Amino acid sequence: MNTRAIFIDMDGTLLTTSNEISRRNTEAINMLINQGVKVFLATGRQYEITAPYYKALELKTPMICLNGASIHDGRTGKAIQVKPIMLDKERFHQVTEEVSCNVLVHTATGLYCKSMSSEIAEWTREGGIPPSYVGDLRNVNYQDVLKYSIRTGGPSQQLSKSFKEEAAVIDWSDGFELVARGVSKWAAIKTLLRAYGINSSEVVTFGDGPNDIQMLRHSGTGVAMANADPIVKNAADFVTGHHQNDGLAEFIERHLVKSFVV
Repeated sequence: MNTRAIFIDMDGTLLTTSNEISRRNTEAINMLINQGVKVFLATGRQYEITAPYYKALELKTPMICLNGASIHDGRTGKAIQVKPIMLDKERFHQVTEEVSCNVLVHTATGLYCKSMSSEIAEWTREGGIPPSYVGDLRNVNYQDVLKYSIRTGGPSQQLSKSFKEEAAVIDWSDGFELVARGVSKWAAIKTLLRAYGINSSEVVTFGDGPNDIQMLRHSGTGVAMANADPIVKNAADFVTGHHQNDGLAEFIERHLVKSFVV
């Protein structure tokens, strides 16, 4: 397997359920870097809660955030590409007010949310930056939205499909996310591959969620985690171990270490 670059999802892939990078995963990533393989993070997280893990791994590559809606320079944090989503805000808030849900609005300058949650509190702890606003989102003039997250607590395809004319929709088991049409992790990966002169056949991607399906399907080698849903596993070439059991490191050690061809 001639591997020049890998792209790693974070939650459910790189991280444990306690939001830590295991020592084994760290060592496996370092072995690849020492071979000359480019290692990138590709996550649905915003920059502020991606950067601490990037720094812990001592990466030097750009990072893909918010499902590909932004790409950041790893060293400075500066956004080198952003793709905002344009929604009819009045209609969006009217539709989401009709159901029981929390709404998170990820903008280029901060997070706005309808209410706090344990997840948002954890993000605040990790990134050191609290939400820019908490409350009725109809009362605040937020701009440059990169991703909307609607947390309903269960599957919401009937609700999410009402936005498919305006946005790219990612359905989750507890709600859905909206990004600009054409935005995905894979689209952002292609941008970086062109910049680095790397062919998609030389890329390995790792993920566990519906926002990873495109990159698993279209990269040279797609690797799903054992904890991924069946639809995600079906998009991949391989299934590795559970993220709680260092499934990422397991695949790297078995298939990628010393496989780099100069």
